[in-house]
Amino acid sequence: MTGAQLIMECLKAHHVTTLFGYPGGAIMPTYDALYDAGLDHLLCRNEQGAAIAAIGYARSTGKVGVCIATSGPGATNLVTGLGDAMMDSIPVVAITGQVSSPLIGTDAFQEADVLGLSLACTKHSFIVQSADELADVFAEAFEIAQSGRPGPVLIDVPRDIQIGEVPENVKAYVKTLEKPTALLADKLAEAKELLKNAKKPVLYVGGGVGMAKAVPALREFLAQTQMPSVSTLKGLGAIDPNDDVYMGMIGMHGTKAANFAVQESDLLLVCGARFDDRVTGKLDTFAPHAKVIHCDIDAAEIHKLRRADVALQGDLIQALNALKQDLDIEPWREQIRNFKAKLDFTYIENQGNRPIDPWALLNTLSNRKPDNAVICTDVGQHQMWSAQHMKHFAPENYITSAGFGTMGFGLPAAVGAKKARPQDEVILVTGDGSLMMNIQELGSIKRGNLPVKILLLDNQRLGMVRQWQDLFWNKRRSETILDDNPDFVMLANAFGILAERIESADNVDAALNRLLNSKTAYLLQVCIPPDECVWPLVPPGACNADMVEEMN
Repeated sequence: MTGAQLIMECLKAHHVTTLFGYPGGAIMPTYDALYDAGLDHLLCRNEQGAAIAAIGYARSTGKVGVCIATSGPGATNLVTGLGDAMMDSIPVVAITGQVSSPLIGTDAFQEADVLGLSLACTKHSFIVQSADELADVFAEAFEIAQSGRPGPVLIDVPRDIQIGEVPENVKAYVKTLEKPTALLADKLAEAKELLKNAKKPVLYVGGGVGMAKAVPALREFLAQTQMPSVSTLKGLGAIDPNDDVYMGMIGMHGTKAANFAVQESDLLLVCGARFDDRVTGKLDTFAPHAKVIHCDIDAAEIHKLRRADVALQGDLIQALNALKQDLDIEPWREQIRNFKAKLDFTYIENQGNRPIDPWALLNTLSNRKPDNAVICTDVGQHQMWSAQHMKHFAPENYITSAGFGTMGFGLPAAVGAKKARPQDEVILVTGDGSLMMNIQELGSIKRGNLPVKILLLDNQRLGMVRQWQDLFWNKRRSETILDDNPDFVMLANAFGILAERIESADNVDAALNRLLNSKTAYLLQVCIPPDECVWPLVPPGACNADMVEEMN
């Protein structure tokens, strides 16, 4: 067996069925082994697209996403996707070819120090030194990617090791994943007492809840405690959006109810979240009256930005089960209901011969889509609108680039999600700026015959940057006008994708029906006003209570 053939066996041992990648010289032996391996490989049109498709696959399933690239530029093109996976804690294994071992360090053709380049954007990186260690490296890589706080792992395999013979005693195998650390009884007792005595507690949920597979435990906790709750961008879907004391997203573009309630709270129960700057606003003003119980798998996050009164580092499911209790907080619940009734978003239906309202459009799409539909987004105004105005029923059904904010993320992520879940509807909500970042992945949709639905909100602007320029940079719109965009309908048609363009509110209803009812891929280009904004907004460096809702 060659090293490349063993790589295929290692992937099969880890139940990998789908790969995303792009071949090249240094990885050619592995692609040759792939030819007979019986694995499903989708050729993406750029290695960055392959890495992000692997993220979409992982996010929508909870499995490890796998991508492959060649050496040099192939490997460096993976870096943005690996950085995204690192920031959002996504289990991805990236396999790169490398020049043959004797040539490493000689500036050989398409050589790059992939190990060095990847150290800052991976949980761990390997360069395989000999065929003898291939099985060990792959077993360890998959274990690291999934254990503790998940993350991306890179395996760099020199070409001579791919084509070399593997000793007969070297076989593919799988390492057993370690269980999360059990929590200390005295810490749980302290946390339970704090929660019992709180009068205005708030549950603050991050992306770690979904990754810990703790959504059922979280919902059982909420069913008993009936505790008011908020979510980060990546935590959306963990809490039932129809819970009457759930206030939606918190932070810079969070709901007014969520931000005001957290500022008034006397206890924050933080589950799988990291006090990100987009959530807290000015950190020393965030939840100033609240004690903190912080539950997280990663010890590095405990006390990093906010000192916890009780730290529960380890098993989140155990923590939620242990903290369940009846809470005597009905006046606080009633205050939250009043907040919501007074401060929730309202919508004007898209009717008549007038401009299309993106808030109402996304709210209508949310009400019509199946509950199990996967919503993928790019980054920008449309991303925040999708978080604010759509309901999400499971973390794996809302896939967006949170911590890294990667424009160009949405299209390849939707490709990965649709490969992972072909029976479920996958809808991409994107903007004209973001879509152009990885537009070539329309070719992946065509190649894979993937019926992804694309809702393109087109304002001919880099909308979020333009909004900030108007608010904070004296309306100096430097390089944010995109009135030279291509004809997106013609472009989609060139890839064999059905498409249409609408410009008036009275076209919305029928166009959404055509989008959702299409049996094939479909692009709906929705022209929206160029000066539309995301509200509310907490200005950078401000307290979350100081939300802005209009231009000066």
